[in-house]
Amino acid sequence: MHSRPSRRRRALAVPLGLVLTASLGLAGAAAASAQDGQAGQDARTASAAQSAGAKAKPGEKLSYVVNTATDRKTVERVKNRIRKADGKVVAAYGKIGVIVAHSANPEFGEKLRAVKGVSSAGATRTAPMKAATTTEVGKPVFVKEPKALKKTKSADGQEPLESLQWDKRAINADKAAKIDEGSRDVTVGVIDTGVDDTHPDLKANFSAGQSASCVGGKADTKRGAWRPYDPSEDYHGTHVAGIIGAPRNGVGIAGTAPGVKLASIKVSEPETSLFYTEAVVCAMVFAADHGIEVTNNSYYTDPWLYNCADQADQKAIADAVGRAVKYAQGKGVTTVSSAGNSSQDHATDSIVDDTSPNDSTPVERTIDPAECLDVPTMLDGAISVSASGPESLKSYYSNYGLDQIDVTAPGGDRRYQTPDEPAKDGGVLSTMPNGDYAYLQGTSMAGPQVAGVAALIKSKHPQATPQEIAWRLKAQAKTLPCPESYDPDGKGTYKAECTGVRGNNSFYGHGLVDALAAVTR
Repeated sequence: MHSRPSRRRRALAVPLGLVLTASLGLAGAAAASAQDGQAGQDARTASAAQSAGAKAKPGEKLSYVVNTATDRKTVERVKNRIRKADGKVVAAYGKIGVIVAHSANPEFGEKLRAVKGVSSAGATRTAPMKAATTTEVGKPVFVKEPKALKKTKSADGQEPLESLQWDKRAINADKAAKIDEGSRDVTVGVIDTGVDDTHPDLKANFSAGQSASCVGGKADTKRGAWRPYDPSEDYHGTHVAGIIGAPRNGVGIAGTAPGVKLASIKVSEPETSLFYTEAVVCAMVFAADHGIEVTNNSYYTDPWLYNCADQADQKAIADAVGRAVKYAQGKGVTTVSSAGNSSQDHATDSIVDDTSPNDSTPVERTIDPAECLDVPTMLDGAISVSASGPESLKSYYSNYGLDQIDVTAPGGDRRYQTPDEPAKDGGVLSTMPNGDYAYLQGTSMAGPQVAGVAALIKSKHPQATPQEIAWRLKAQAKTLPCPESYDPDGKGTYKAECTGVRGNNSFYGHGLVDALAAVTR
């Protein structure tokens, strides 16, 4: 896990090479460049405007997180002050001092920040709580093989579609499975858009008792609450789940850890698929309290790509999720997070963010990644994962940065890298709702590879702490040296400089994760 000594990123799927919006989006490939003079003043003005824009207008309700001391007396006193400020307590996570509240009072955040015992408080969104129009996110590439092939094991014992999974061969997951498929005592929680647990290649490993919907900030464990709202649009979590733990059952594909259990904790809003703070906090606490050993987090927390400490609302978001990650870690949960798809260097001095807030009108601003965090992947305790392609090079879209990336894993690169035969596509093949399979690419696909390897480590070493699992992931990773040059299209569009030493560089961190090492060392 990162030590975050200096610089400290929304990570997601990029189907068909198209830019995804909202929580499954390519977060604007803005060039990182230093700003001076008037540009700096403009950025400060824009930042102030964004903060002001988070206030509710009369009659419009916003959701807030209020971060307090954890003693019961303080929590109860703050809950009373929330009510007096025309707020409604939705959920109170007293163990971490985070209270989720709704209010239409434009001065709610300011009033709560003045309460004794409150360290930060702010709106988790800039748009009022109401239905929004459906976000177009592009279409995945579905497998064209006939359905009969999906249910017929090949002559060499592989799963029917395993020959198309170049990603599993890259991390030796096929070899690892012959030794150890992972333990049923280990569960990986997919914090995402929901999982279709009726999929024939997921249902055998699915744990309904450890699944819920956390949308709105309070866990709903009713049967099926964890499933996608709209399977045709909210397919992301189902795809992620298959990468982690699709069983070797003679159907479809194989997951990285095909013997472990899978749980779904849905956090994405209906229609918009946005991942708000209150849902993410709920999900991490739920995972910690329900015996989940590893969580996969292939998203960034909306609506801000970067959460700056000098902005009250953004500070409250980072504080709340940071507390949840720390709580989960203390309960034995390993937090794996995708590094993002902006092709940005997170060890640089300044980055232009022209995508935030993504639930209303974005305002261009220049941020310092040492002060403005992409949540959760830049938080202490999160294992940050970059994406590589079929040729073991950094994927063109993947974020990077010296001492910002812990490890890398196959996320796909359908544009510039080609897999060896018999694989046919540079994307990552996995499960889709309604029994289908499709290719997607993004750091969203890299993160679950690592979550699967982490689950294999936990299976072999049941007493390993999250810190030890992070150490083993890095120590066992295959070193990938910096390329001599990196300019995928030859036009400078994604040109990047890889820096660091052989065993720890800005593109790949400590290297490509190794499933075989996880089950043998």
